[in-house]
Amino acid sequence: MKKVVGLGAGGHAKALIEILRQDSGIELAGLLDPDPQLHGIEVSGVKVLGDDSLLLRLVESGICHFFVGLGGSGNNRPRRKLYEFGIRQGCLSISIVHPSAVVSPSVSLGNGVEILAGTIINADARIGANVIVNTGAIVEHDCCLGDHVHVASGAVLASTVTVGDEAHIGAGATVRQRIRIGEGAIVGAGAVVVKDVEPGVVVAGVPARPIRGQ
Repeated sequence: MKKVVGLGAGGHAKALIEILRQDSGIELAGLLDPDPQLHGIEVSGVKVLGDDSLLLRLVESGICHFFVGLGGSGNNRPRRKLYEFGIRQGCLSISIVHPSAVVSPSVSLGNGVEILAGTIINADARIGANVIVNTGAIVEHDCCLGDHVHVASGAVLASTVTVGDEAHIGAGATVRQRIRIGEGAIVGAGAVVVKDVEPGVVVAGVPARPIRGQ
């Protein structure tokens, strides 16, 4: 039985808790969150024990697995920081895959990935560490996602798309095949990307055009 603690107690954590409850080999030990107003309450039946400073004590008590319960609406650096904090404390990051997700057996999944309901990840795609592929998103064959990427609900990556670390693909966005999305870039919700996106640039619209960044 793996005892698991969640880092972050927001809405994203609720979806992950529901998935983990379907695994008889997982025991949810609690959640940690920096917001003192959440301490002591329950999120989907799991108690918020306190802030992140408790993690080392939990590790010493034998809880050595964690997941990142913080989502992201564009800036994925806070998720990255939580993931790296958990690793530094000697924890192991668990991967969470909803039973309804369709993941090809040839897909490579990094540590701590979170694959939510109804997603499709096709042949030979490579998914980095601490990546969210959110509800109903499609990652087609031979795509390559870096670490700490968020592909939001309903987004579609056509084949052979490359996405840099910490990039965010907004809800319902479509990225044409062979496009490169740079590190830390943001693709706005509903955008249609037909040209490469430079690192750190925010694009939106149909077709997608830069609205902020370089």
